[in-house]
Amino acid sequence: MTTPQSVLELDAANVFQEAIGEEHGLSRAELDGLAERIADCHRRIEGRRGKDIGFMELAYDRQLADRVKEKAEELRNRCSNFVVLGIGGSALGNIAVHRALNHPFHNLLPDGHPARKGAPRLFVLDNVDPALIAGFRDVIGDQLSETVFNVITKSGSTAETMSLLLFVRDWLRREGGDPAAQIIATTDPHREESLLRRIAEEEGCFTLPVPPNVGGRFSVLSAVGLLSAAVGGISMDEMLDGAAAMDRVCRASTLDDNLAALYAAVLYLFYQKGKPITVLMPYSNALRGLADWYCQLWAESLGKRDGLSARDVFVGPTPIGAVGVTDQHAVMQLYQDGRFDKVITLVEVKDLLPSGDGGGPGDVPICRGESEEELAYLAKSTFGGLFGAELTAARFALRDKHRPNLTVRLPEVSARALGEVFMLFEYAVAYSGCLYDVNPFDQPGVELGKQYTYGLMGRDGYEAPGPDRMGR
Repeated sequence: MTTPQSVLELDAANVFQEAIGEEHGLSRAELDGLAERIADCHRRIEGRRGKDIGFMELAYDRQLADRVKEKAEELRNRCSNFVVLGIGGSALGNIAVHRALNHPFHNLLPDGHPARKGAPRLFVLDNVDPALIAGFRDVIGDQLSETVFNVITKSGSTAETMSLLLFVRDWLRREGGDPAAQIIATTDPHREESLLRRIAEEEGCFTLPVPPNVGGRFSVLSAVGLLSAAVGGISMDEMLDGAAAMDRVCRASTLDDNLAALYAAVLYLFYQKGKPITVLMPYSNALRGLADWYCQLWAESLGKRDGLSARDVFVGPTPIGAVGVTDQHAVMQLYQDGRFDKVITLVEVKDLLPSGDGGGPGDVPICRGESEEELAYLAKSTFGGLFGAELTAARFALRDKHRPNLTVRLPEVSARALGEVFMLFEYAVAYSGCLYDVNPFDQPGVELGKQYTYGLMGRDGYEAPGPDRMGR
């Protein structure tokens, strides 16, 4: 299934009984039976559009995009290192974009290498593990004065991110740096809602907004993800164009025309049939980060104790990230021969190397000389040919072993295609929330852990968990 507005295709052939058998496949009647519910979901989502749900509007905020581009150009001209400080939705989208669209060894390339696109080295610190922080400090070395830090937290008070802010600001002050020039804050636009914004304004730091109606895991197409993308030489306009194209697709009211609704409906039906695990398996090393981003989006949005109309429902599919072909030698054994509790989404990229770097047009020959007779089948091929064969083999093997699988098909890994993918899955999780009867835009389950962390760290107004609950 495809649409004229988008470059992305969704192939759902291998979820139906005709492909994988009656026991584990869906019937067309089961899918058609959701038509009225999908239509209702569509009305509800459209009714909240631009109000308390804002992710779909991000593709059209070109005024913000222009502001981000202007700042990014200034940063590209004055810094050697650009560092994102954030966690969860403030980090995973950034990681996914850069892994997908920048050179796989971006930070190791010499400054003048054309594949660097004139961009600084890019880092994302998304953990407070002291070994990571110490290691990062070693890497920066004597380039601290040439380093800019983008602190990202919508709430403006996330403990992990704010601890990194304190660390960086103190480091800059002690080493003669300039926090006002070297720290950028991306947070809620209102002072009363964000401690980070108040600190940034008092310090004189440049700030960017996170729209109040856009949650962290839906924010990759906001300033949260756009600034680092632009600093890295990635076309924000193309990414937003892709997102806008997929937005138009996902505004259709019927399953036949709405890719996100179809994807959500298929996974929901399988959940009801005892298949609660959803695997996203991109066949592109560049899209490894997309799988991690997907897992947060799916888990935090749909894993809920309470539903909209009932309490203690304890629902939510379990997302797992994998990558082809690496995981064909790691977890595919389980996916093919283990329990029948999984639905696998393969991501296929038609042109893996459109630039032709390293070999002939669009591919890399395995061997240009002679080889052993036993390896001739490899030597005469290309890495693209081998990679494609691995994907096709996996898809057919899953089908023949009665394992439901879908394929999201992209022409190439490009900014436009990535924008479409982000929008597709964000819409899909919105439709899924409606089908599961949960709120996909909150995350109450993580709050208790936050409160205990505050208590353990001695924050006023919070209590640590009792000794009887700490195992000692």
